[in-house]
Amino acid sequence: MSNMHYDIIIIGSGAGGGTLARRLAPSGKKILILERGDFLKREAENWNVKSVFIENRYVSPDTWYDSKGKAFQPQVHYFVGGSTKVYGAALYRLRKKDFEATVHYDGISPAWPIHYEELEPYYTQAEELYQVHGLRGADPTEPPSSAPYPHPFVSHEPRIQKLYDDLKRAGYNPFPAPCGIMLNEKKMAFSQCVRCSTCDGFPCLVQAKSDAEMMGIRPAIEYSNVTLLCNAKVSRLNTDSTGTSIREVVVEINGKQEIFHGDIVVVSCGAANSAKLLLMSANDHHPNGLANGSDQVGRNYMFHNSQAVLAFSKEPNPTKFQKTLALNDFYFGMEGFNYPMGNIQMIGKTQGAMFKGEKPILTALVPTKLLDVMAHHAVDFWLSTEDLPDPNNRITVDKEGKLTLSYTPNNQMAAQKLYEKLKSMLEHLGMHPNYLIPHNAYLKSSIPIAGAGHQSGTCRFGLDPKNSVLDTTCKAHELDNLYVVDTSFFPSIGAVNPSLTAMANALRVGDHLLGKI
Repeated sequence: MSNMHYDIIIIGSGAGGGTLARRLAPSGKKILILERGDFLKREAENWNVKSVFIENRYVSPDTWYDSKGKAFQPQVHYFVGGSTKVYGAALYRLRKKDFEATVHYDGISPAWPIHYEELEPYYTQAEELYQVHGLRGADPTEPPSSAPYPHPFVSHEPRIQKLYDDLKRAGYNPFPAPCGIMLNEKKMAFSQCVRCSTCDGFPCLVQAKSDAEMMGIRPAIEYSNVTLLCNAKVSRLNTDSTGTSIREVVVEINGKQEIFHGDIVVVSCGAANSAKLLLMSANDHHPNGLANGSDQVGRNYMFHNSQAVLAFSKEPNPTKFQKTLALNDFYFGMEGFNYPMGNIQMIGKTQGAMFKGEKPILTALVPTKLLDVMAHHAVDFWLSTEDLPDPNNRITVDKEGKLTLSYTPNNQMAAQKLYEKLKSMLEHLGMHPNYLIPHNAYLKSSIPIAGAGHQSGTCRFGLDPKNSVLDTTCKAHELDNLYVVDTSFFPSIGAVNPSLTAMANALRVGDHLLGKI
């Protein structure tokens, strides 16, 4: 298969690459998808808390380094479908204002080179493709949309419905969280999704999560013109003699080097690894890495200021599928703090063994049964605040391929304000006195740099080749056949999960490519 020629080569099969493959597959063009991982194995361990959260069974064995040279294991996943295999399937649109220059407490979030309106039709198509459940009109910050959600919102279980009702009664605007799952609540006997407690952070054993494998890659490889190669790690991209186009894609397969040729080459490896591939592909024409005349490749790495917050109550919380409620009332600030703060949403229900993975030192001497009791009384929130693009927050690689992620947190005041606001709300919501946090018992975990689930930036798109890597079609300014289609293109990250924006953009770029091939 080496030295074969393809119309399009897509490197990576996650939210960007998998969605793009699905869009291009019906074209009849010869398409090769290169995935460094394999299909995620369906096995009982998919739903085993210990296997997933303590033993990190599905996390890649990669080692990255921080700015001080300290090694860490990033939470990245190399499978067909990429990180969407274990994501929480929270599929939000960025707000309309997220596409505009926005003043934050710590600085300015830059404007995008396209407006929300250009991406809107593709958001709608992505919601259709990924079977998103939701409700228009319930979130006052939501951007305009050209169609309702394709599926009804996921209902709240009693405990979360009570929280929803109390928030409404207190004057807030909770709304059903948009969720990509294959759920049919009206006919549960025919529903692929069973509303289990092992969704967020877990692989789906019944394959009912709307991930890039199920919705992108599997439909794409039904077409005879599409080839998927697993366990195929791309090591570098070689240009032609003029340095203006990619001529060879060099791949390691089973310890052997193979070379493929493509008229169009699309890099969709995730923000860190896409930057790494471009930097590792430096040559005489591109001495600082491919597409890096602006010196922006690898820079402006973002992954959100995220906090997982557990609130404990006397009253049990037997909820299984908890990720059904969200709140954006403070997305753009609040009285007394006129800067954006971010998004509050529920996350997957904590189970006792998870404490061992998340707080190993604090829980080392605590009996598992007690942790189970704590988990049964936990109500779990995810707080997400925008981190601002900083050129010094960056991916670098040495000649041996050692990846260093240098990251200094910013916009921390906004994240703290969001946490304090949630805490004050839970204590004074006028709920039943035994409802939430009668004794102010909180566990708070800020997500470290190893938590790379929301990684973005590193190959920002823009109008000016001097300060961006890609043009508005996500083609590299300096190469006529190289595209980057994952979350690398984000010039800013907003405060909601980036997956749907990556999917929508992949459909947008797919339409552009269909017009070229």
